[in-house]
This record gives sequence, C-alpha cells and structure tokens, in this order.
Amino acid sequence: MTIYDIAREAGVAASTVSRVINNKPGIRKETRERVKQLLEKYDYTPDAAARGLVMQSTKMIGILIVDIRVTHHVNSAFFIEKELAKRGYCCIIMGTGPTDEMKEEYIKILQQRRVEGVILMGSMYMTEKIKKNIQTHLSNVPVVMVNGYLDLPNVSGVLVDEDTGIYKCVNYLRDKGKQKIAFVLDSMSPSNGKKIQGYRDGMRDNGCAKEDIWIYKCRESSLKGGYDATVDVLKEHPDTQGIIYSVDLAAVGGIRAALDMGYDVPGQLGLIGVDNSIYGEICMPKLTTLNNKLEEMSEAAASILYAGLLGKGKNQKVMLYSEIIEREST
Repeated sequence: MTIYDIAREAGVAASTVSRVINNKPGIRKETRERVKQLLEKYDYTPDAAARGLVMQSTKMIGILIVDIRVTHHVNSAFFIEKELAKRGYCCIIMGTGPTDEMKEEYIKILQQRRVEGVILMGSMYMTEKIKKNIQTHLSNVPVVMVNGYLDLPNVSGVLVDEDTGIYKCVNYLRDKGKQKIAFVLDSMSPSNGKKIQGYRDGMRDNGCAKEDIWIYKCRESSLKGGYDATVDVLKEHPDTQGIIYSVDLAAVGGIRAALDMGYDVPGQLGLIGVDNSIYGEICMPKLTTLNNKLEEMSEAAASILYAGLLGKGKNQKVMLYSEIIEREST
C-alpha cells in the first residue's frame, strides 16, 4: 500500500495524504479524518528513505567498533543506540577491524550512507590517519569518541580517568598489605597505555624500584590469555601479592590460574580487573574491579551527539571519574 493508493481511495491528491501524515495545516477536518482512517486501516508506514530524500535527512547514526566481539564496547553501543532511538534516530553498528586502513574504509562508507552523526567506540581510533580521514570525509557531521578524543572542530570525547583509577588500585592493594604487585595487559591501545602509566606511577610513588615494576602482556586478548599471563607472572615471581589486569576478562582467567597453582585468593594474592563487567560478577571468587563508568560514558556520548545534531553542540572533552568496586578477589 503506497501513498498513492491511499490518496486514490480517499479521493484526494497524494500531497494531501502527505500533509496529513506530517500533521500539516490547511486540510479540512473531514478530509483529514478520512485519510487517517485509511492510514490506520492499512497500517500504513511512511518510507523512511523516501522521506529522507524529501526532508534532506537520513536520521541515521554510524557507530564504529574495532571488534564487535568485545562485550564492553557492544554494551556501550547498546546504551547509545537506545538513547538515540528515543530521539528518532536509527543506528548502524559496524566492526572495522584494528587496522587504520580498514577503519578508513568504514568511515568512507558512513559518508556514502549520508549519516548525520558518528560514534567512534574506544581509544583505538585516536590516530593521525583517522584524524585526517575524519577531516576529509566527516567534517560536516558531529563525531563523538567514547574513551578517546581527537582535536578537531566537529569531534568531542567522553573519557574516564583510567590512569588515576589504576593508580588508586595500586594504593588499594598496598593498603591491604600487598606490596609486590604486577600488571597484566590484554592488548596495546591508548587507553591501556594510560593504565600502564597509572600502574608505573603508583608503584614508583610507593617507593618501588624499577626492577620491582612487573608488566606482562597477554599472548591473546581472552580468558586463556589472562590465564597464561598469570601463570607466567607467578612462575617468574612466586612471591607476587597482587595483580592488576587491564580488563576483567583477563582477570577472570587469572583467578582460575592462581587457584590452579594453589594460591589463596585473596589471602595470598589479591586480583583486580577493569570494566565492571558481568564476567567479574559470575566468577568465583567475585572480582574486584575498577568501574570505568560504561553506562555514564555512553549516555554522555549520546547526549553530546544529539546536541550536535541539533546544531547546539560544540566540540568538547568530558572527563568521568572511575571508582573501585570491592568484591571477593581482594
């Protein structure tokens, strides 16, 4: 059923039906009611693409994620999509992969799709190549980065103080008598670089020598990666008293490894993750974690983007503050 079919049955012009659909004035009450009854009778839904061509508006938002298997980023995209849907926008969520070349291709796709706004999920988009690509292809639309920022007139960032948060984690473990603390990194990114800096600063400010600052990298970003890295830490430094992990998933693998190796968690070894994810709540013992405010970051990103869509926003950098959620692993 098209707008022309409705018009034919109602005995009016297609433009009259369009005016009723868009609640425009200048139509007789009897005509308006007749058209409305037919619209309801046939459960008519306007063609969004066609309306977009007329209104010069797609009402589409692009959300780019490096890896759509990463639960933390997908959950953030869920919150953002929900907030923007309330305002009448449709979101396209795409996984770009880790290379700048692939990210650039997806940015071009968003331009071709005529999106009205863009969300970039995570600090992995903080590169010079992506900055130049945004200038070339997305300079006319508002862009918001979640846990990242690029210095461009149309780009805003919502960040969390993960470096300070990890610094607090070091002090938290030290206050519990855990002096010898390692850090396990799941993968390299600007965000994780800040976490490493927070760990280094925390250890140095507590008087630790350079040789007592132990940083290990997972061979893969996964549960197994966290397990294997923890085995490496405890084999090389069996007197380790605490381990901080860059993500909860690796920390959950670490808990399993520590228990398998006969360590008492948390009596002998205290473990902390980052993300406040579901993984930390369903493992045994439950994981102490640094809450990096996923939902708050996502809602702030959606609000900033919406203001930009209305032409009321300006590029800005918003900082949120993390907090430690204490559970059984410490």
